[in-house]
Amino acid sequence: MIPITTHPRTLAGVIVSVKMNKTVVVEVERQVKHPVYGKYLRRHKRYLAHDETGKHQMGDKVQIKETRPLSRRKSFIII
Repeated sequence: MIPITTHPRTLAGVIVSVKMNKTVVVEVERQVKHPVYGKYLRRHKRYLAHDETGKHQMGDKVQIKETRPLSRRKSFIII
């Protein structure tokens, strides 16, 4: 059974692209422990986030919050 959450997810990451209009690409990094060797590995994922003002630049650390779908791949906004 899939748990239903009522609160939106909040993630922290770094902006890696600002080439689109009102949209930025945020890369979120997490650490995962290897099941056999126990070493921690870095995994990352990129999310499209809405940036209404366009004031954010590449390399900025931002927090993004899940929201209703704004386009096909964009479901996060910058907070």
